[in-house]
This record gives sequence, C-alpha cells and structure tokens, in this order.
Amino acid sequence: LSRAVAMVVISLATPTIAQSSGPIPVVATFSILGDMVKRVGGEHVEVTTLVGANGDAHVYQPTPADARAVNSAQLLFVNGLDFEGWIDRLVSASGFTGKRVVATKGIEPIAFEEGEPAHKVHDHHDHGAFDPHAWQSLRLAEFYVENIMLALAQADPDNAAQYYRNRAAYLAEIRALEAEVSALMATIPENKRTVVTPHDAFQYFAADYGLVFKAPQGLSTESDASASDVAKLIRQIREEGISAYFVETITDNRMVDQIGRETGATRGGTLYSGALSAADGPAATYLDMVRHNTATLAAALGS
Repeated sequence: LSRAVAMVVISLATPTIAQSSGPIPVVATFSILGDMVKRVGGEHVEVTTLVGANGDAHVYQPTPADARAVNSAQLLFVNGLDFEGWIDRLVSASGFTGKRVVATKGIEPIAFEEGEPAHKVHDHHDHGAFDPHAWQSLRLAEFYVENIMLALAQADPDNAAQYYRNRAAYLAEIRALEAEVSALMATIPENKRTVVTPHDAFQYFAADYGLVFKAPQGLSTESDASASDVAKLIRQIREEGISAYFVETITDNRMVDQIGRETGATRGGTLYSGALSAADGPAATYLDMVRHNTATLAAALGS
C-alpha cells in the first residue's frame, strides 16, 4: 500500500476497541509471526506469543494460561491457511471478544499437490487445501507486514503514524535481504537445486528461487510418511546424486537421518522452518532465520 492509501484506510476506520494509555495487549500464535508484530508495533504493543521459540505449532496444545492471554487481548494475530488447527477451539474456550487478524490475507497460496502426504494427518492438525508456510517467502512477508500494520493502526489510531513508520523501515529491511538471498541462491548450480528436508515447509522459498524441496513427511510434522514415500525419496536421491540433506529444529529427524545413511548423503545443516531460535541462537528474529537458512543451504549446495 502507498502511504496515501494506507492513511486513508486508517482515517476511515472506525475503532471498535477501547483505547488505553499503555501498550495494547495482542496475541500472536507462533514465534515468527510474533516477531513481525513486535517489529511493526514497537513500544505501543505488548505481544504474547503462544507457541514460542523452538516450538512446533503443528502439535501445539493450548493451555489455560493461553486462554487467559487470548481473553485479554485486543487483537489476535494468526497465520491463517489452516496453519493453526487448534485456534478455533482456543478462541471459543477463551471467550475472546477482540479482532482476529489473518496475516496471510491477500496472499495467493500454493495448493497441495495431488497425493500430498499432508492429507494423511490427524484431523485436528490437517492444514486443509493450501500450504500455510507463506512466511518462507520474503516477497509474501510483505503481506504479513501490511496486514499487521493496518490492524494495529485501526485498533490504535493515536499511534497509526508510528506503525506506518515501523512498517516502512521493516519493509526496507525485508527487501534488502530479499536482494541478498536472490543473489546467493543464484550461485547454486543447476544440478544441486533439489533439497531434502524432514517435512515440507519450504515450497514458497522454492518457488521464489527455483529450488525443489522433497520431504518424507509432507506439510505437517504430524504427517505419516509411508514406506512407499520413503522408498521413492531414497531412489530419487540415488538417481539424482543428491549429496546433502537438511534437518529441522521442530521435527523428529530420525527418518531423514536414516535416509541419509542409506543413500550416503550427508547432513548439510539445520534449517528453521516453523519457529525461531532462542534469543541467543542463530534465528532469533524472522530476518535472522531467513539469513541462517539461506547461508546454510548455500554453504552445502553451492560448492
């Protein structure tokens, strides 16, 4: 959105939330989204993140403390695209009366391929028809930032100008990083552009940079990888001479390690797919996560 359009939207918005003198309480469902909200909201928001650093939103079970946090929040930021399969139950149990903000609003999502293993997940973790991991694209992260900014500005018009400035500064960093990532991914040889990971969380990244990601588990860490899926992946690794595979921080990596042993592929490093690291780790913020993942991929595949 241009500044003029954004300001018109904000000025026409009728605040439905009572204002207070302190930071407005908001909830974000998982750590990557929480970091984005903090960057846009700055000192004017108090962010509670439900699924924290190194947490797996796929298998998350809400707690009574989470229900209390949601109940007191003025805004609830969710990824959407059926990523948070537990969110409707939590909202209902909490008595939440604020506004739910879908951060992926406006994004054209990637549809699951026919036969995608993620359909074989437990009902309460089923993602639905689309890949929800849109944050893996820096290009699409701009939608997240715009949606966050507009929601905060409408809820807290007194600080709308600051939210807009924070949004502009954040987008400038995202776009600068996207240029760096694009240049680095371009150095990977054509014959090394197939990437093996435990679960299928990088299709948006793959689409942006011409890579192919393969995973035995599918879109959810709760997916059941069939023997035929694993055997097919092993054959592909051998036939294509894929030399490296990658593990993730939120998955059980035993299966992909076994595939590595059977094929002779080596671990290329650890990727952050659905959660940030702890504050002292290599992926403490969304942008740090992208930098880490990109450098890890390039170091293992670029030679």
